[in-house]
Amino acid sequence: MSNRPIYLDYQATTPVDRSVLEAMLPFFTEVFGNAHSGEHPFAIEASDAIEIARRQVADLIGAQRREIVFTSGATEANNLLIAGGTRAMARHGRNRLVTLETEHKSVLEVATGLAEEGFDIRVLPVESDGIVDLDRMAAAIDDSTAIVSVMAANNEIGVIQPLAAIGKMCRAAGAGFHVDAAQAAGKIPLNVLDLSIDLMSLSAHKFYGPKGVGAAFISRKAPSRPLPISRGGGQENGLRPGTLPTALCVGMGAACELAALKIDHEAVQLIALRDRFLAHLVAADLTFDVNGDLTHRLPGNLNVTFLGVDAEALLMTIRNQVAAASGSACTAQSLDPSYVVQALGFGDARAEGAVRFGFGRMTTVAEVDTAAAAVIQAVRNLRRVSYAPERAISA
Repeated sequence: MSNRPIYLDYQATTPVDRSVLEAMLPFFTEVFGNAHSGEHPFAIEASDAIEIARRQVADLIGAQRREIVFTSGATEANNLLIAGGTRAMARHGRNRLVTLETEHKSVLEVATGLAEEGFDIRVLPVESDGIVDLDRMAAAIDDSTAIVSVMAANNEIGVIQPLAAIGKMCRAAGAGFHVDAAQAAGKIPLNVLDLSIDLMSLSAHKFYGPKGVGAAFISRKAPSRPLPISRGGGQENGLRPGTLPTALCVGMGAACELAALKIDHEAVQLIALRDRFLAHLVAADLTFDVNGDLTHRLPGNLNVTFLGVDAEALLMTIRNQVAAASGSACTAQSLDPSYVVQALGFGDARAEGAVRFGFGRMTTVAEVDTAAAAVIQAVRNLRRVSYAPERAISA
């Protein structure tokens, strides 16, 4: 295992924390009951474990246990909360969905589907730092607005949106406020009450839990309860049918509890690692641009463009030394430039060169130093091959 590359792709996924794995293991073997199958001991112990996990998820975001619905991940939660929420609000005469052009595909493609159903979809641009203009947001929200969906922290450039201000706008207009918190949960403090959030999506594998499980938060005070988007059973209060995977739910709960304990200290550590990596790039006198606001940003995220260096060429060059990415995992098979970086308004060249480095709980200082050296050497070699001039990209 020692010859594997240094992992700097923590926005794509995280390894399961060992303590989380230990919490899950009994529910694959000894405690294997179906939580929905009746009142016998096997079912009861599985049901009890799921309810403990539900409380742990709720505690991480300042919610109540009964406001949490388990899903297969944030993508399913986004579909349920946005599509189901918008359709429910249509019953109250509201047919507008407001979102941002830098959102995850599981938001933007749901919006496209709703547009085909006749809903009024407003996809707002962001500023050059990746943050939405609040005046533009305010102008888009009125008494016809059903749902406003804004990602807490962007999955590519790590930018954190002004959720509290947007939440107040939604509350004043009677619109539902949905937040895709897949990247932010467990990494930055999020309290649904303080931020006036009605609906939230989470995914366990983004914060050291298992893949295949996530959650939807649905406030008891939400303007309307989302309509189900799938049928087939009464599980999860009729909103999400299917037998719950007890072990995965337990793992998500354990990951939430651990994240709550580590969140402040871990943020300080990750910022230090990111800044150390960035300092190496600066010291090497490489010409590059940071994509997205560097202050209002996830602690472990850095997205940069090296002038004259294609992102895919760089990633191929360093792939045996450093594991990084050119965009989100959901668009990894696409050869198109990052639509998120394009949205910042700097042109295709900057988007084509954008590389995301993600630092996490297991990243060490030594790994940061080694990875930075590999990236610096690769950039220099690629520039020599392409004869690219080292000059700054205009902002």
